[in-house]
Amino acid sequence: MTHFRLTHSGTADVVADGVADVLIVGSGIMGATVARLVREADPAVRILMVDAGTTIGDTPGLHLHDVPDPELWERYNERVASGIQGMYTGAAVEREPLGDVVQLGPGMFHALAFGEDAEAMPGAAIAWNAGGMGVHWTAATPWPAGAEVFDGGDPDGWSADLRTARRVLGVHPSPIGPTKAGQVVLDVLGEHLAGVGPDERAPQPMPMAVAPAAEGPLARTGPSVIFPPIASGGDDGFELVTGALVTELLVDGDGDGGRVRGARIRRVADGTEQEVLANTVVVCADALRTPQLLFASGIRPWALGRYLNEHAFVTGRVLMDVDRFGLDLATLPLPRVGEFCTDSLWIPQNGPDQPFHGQIMNTTYVDAHGRPLAHSVGLSFYSPVQSRPANRLVFSETETDAAGMPRISIEFEYSPVDLGLIDRALAQVQEIAELFGPFDPETERALLAPGSSLHLTGTVRVGEHDDGTSVADTTGRVWGFENLYVAGTGAVPTPVAANTTLTGAITAVRTARAVAGRSAALAD
Repeated sequence: MTHFRLTHSGTADVVADGVADVLIVGSGIMGATVARLVREADPAVRILMVDAGTTIGDTPGLHLHDVPDPELWERYNERVASGIQGMYTGAAVEREPLGDVVQLGPGMFHALAFGEDAEAMPGAAIAWNAGGMGVHWTAATPWPAGAEVFDGGDPDGWSADLRTARRVLGVHPSPIGPTKAGQVVLDVLGEHLAGVGPDERAPQPMPMAVAPAAEGPLARTGPSVIFPPIASGGDDGFELVTGALVTELLVDGDGDGGRVRGARIRRVADGTEQEVLANTVVVCADALRTPQLLFASGIRPWALGRYLNEHAFVTGRVLMDVDRFGLDLATLPLPRVGEFCTDSLWIPQNGPDQPFHGQIMNTTYVDAHGRPLAHSVGLSFYSPVQSRPANRLVFSETETDAAGMPRISIEFEYSPVDLGLIDRALAQVQEIAELFGPFDPETERALLAPGSSLHLTGTVRVGEHDDGTSVADTTGRVWGFENLYVAGTGAVPTPVAANTTLTGAITAVRTARAVAGRSAALAD
């Protein structure tokens, strides 16, 4: 098999000598973060980014909230308005495999429909498109605290990396609300939860990766915002190749001296296979496909795919008794143009006394003439789940999924401790909903199926020691390899109650620093 340079849209000769400095597998938020920070550290480093999916719309990595195509925009916003991430694939969980990926357009597909054995986590989904989940996500970026933190005994370093992640994602502390009604909700929540946690973790507006604006839709951070060359080029040392599935990492040696020399890539459209070479490889596909690729490459540490985690997802909705709170129905806040909610608010988790993360998304219902009818308080409560090796991904030696990769079987169940917390979360959703108006828990509250949040973690978890319980060190370098790294939510080793993107981005920050340092050393 010959080695030759991939080309895409006539972009620059990134790997003219046949070897990229850095190969990034995945063009989502984590891959974009690695690319941006490596580029900030070294303007000359040559970066090749590869993604199996193609572009939704016309611009790679552009968040679907911000696409100019009105049909795409309407389809995305209709689904995201539910507040349930699993709905981004459509309302129904498709259990019948959809066939080979050659027939699939870009978008999100339930893991079941993708051919995985995912009945234990039926809400889990795969983003099969350029930009990955980064063009679909709600952009909520609550920061981790307490048991969610994995600082390795260096809280100052953790804080610095968190600041970098916020900067790269363009986090704003309160982009949507609080409106007058939203402030009433915050006041009620603050009184109800008074004394549970420190002031900085009291109920507050939800921090989001959203650009503030005086009017109109608020632009979300997608991969093209994090690293603009993904969308617009203009970087002679960067190339994005889409529609190209990395099927195997090319491994030389094993043990502590192992390294990868590049990757085998298959064009999805026609099955053509190619090899690309790279000095450093970073895999940030997602929490399902990153370990899948390592397995397909013969890289199979005991922890690979284990410690699969996702917080439980309890949802509810209550109509606010506006008269009780002195609000005028006629002047209830309306969502600004291009937005689906009036307020995006946050109840942070605060340890054992308040272990749940709450995402509150409110909106005003209107009649056919745009007149306010009612104000809805939407409640999403995430309950932490223990990290256990029994919750895992199992990869087949013989069966393949829609992409022709080792078929994934998901083994996942809640422990007795998890179930106890879920019961508490169900009770708390009811307790809080009843603060605002009449509430029927039988019809207005639900525990969603595992996978519904799409906040999967742990399957390539990092660790401080090569003791078998982790796949990579704290920089994301895979144990036993000198030049192979992983990054993203799959690398997160802790049970996370909150939305996981910001926490996952911290792993990308650390990996980017290590990769930039390695590239600099090789250049000397």
